[in-house]
Amino acid sequence: MKTLDFSIIVPCYNQENFLAETLQSVQNQTLKNWECIIVNDGSTDSSEQIINEFCAQDSRFIKINQANKGLAATRNNGIMAASGTYILPLDGDDKIGADYLELALHEFQKNPQLKLVYAQAEFFGTKNEYWPLPEYTYRRILFVNCIYCSAIFRKSDYLKTEGYDVNMRHGYEDWEFWLQLLSPEDQVYRLNSVQFYYRQRDQSMISFLNEKNKRRDMETYIMEKHREKYPPLLRDGFSMENFLEISSKLEELKSFKKSVAFRTVYKVEKSIQKIFTAG
Repeated sequence: MKTLDFSIIVPCYNQENFLAETLQSVQNQTLKNWECIIVNDGSTDSSEQIINEFCAQDSRFIKINQANKGLAATRNNGIMAASGTYILPLDGDDKIGADYLELALHEFQKNPQLKLVYAQAEFFGTKNEYWPLPEYTYRRILFVNCIYCSAIFRKSDYLKTEGYDVNMRHGYEDWEFWLQLLSPEDQVYRLNSVQFYYRQRDQSMISFLNEKNKRRDMETYIMEKHREKYPPLLRDGFSMENFLEISSKLEELKSFKKSVAFRTVYKVEKSIQKIFTAG
């Protein structure tokens, strides 16, 4: 029996308005050797009906029902049930390009040392534009999440981690997982085409501020948990608040590459390099 190449893990909680579009993007893949495990995280809308329809028409779609546990636990449950060599987490309101799996498999086969493969990305929904994520470096990902949640990795590598941290209930669970998965010497490759589409939705100012505060808490949690990854920065009283200030500066790389802000970020990154290399 042929080994299954990919397991796409789709957590779903009350996403009836978007789920079919997400699953259709999986079904449109040019590479056919995949399974899609949809984990219904206690949805109370018609999400399960949509899942059932896809499962009925295509046996590669597999449903798991569970009581509501949150995104991190839901991803973990889906991955543990997966049979594929490679894992692609995909949220139930986002989309992937038709060539994503085929292009990623080619890179993994060409370079067995690769730890993670992802692609260029675009926003869609209330905002439709290219997502200018800064280029991955290990040093950069310590300060800002420069890889979206739907990068591809081996299940065998996942099993060497603790999985997605269930304490990350307000976002950034993917960033924390990348810090578990990756070490400075690991190789990461970004495909030279847009293969991931991140849905944007309307958001009130109040909910934006509440979410911002929660994410700041998650940033602090991540950096405390992975404190050992930052030893040169933590000596001589370098605080987590300093980290967050640097992270905020590095975020500006996404949209101000040719501005004064970019030159400021460049200076910050040079300062970071000096701190890392200080004796």
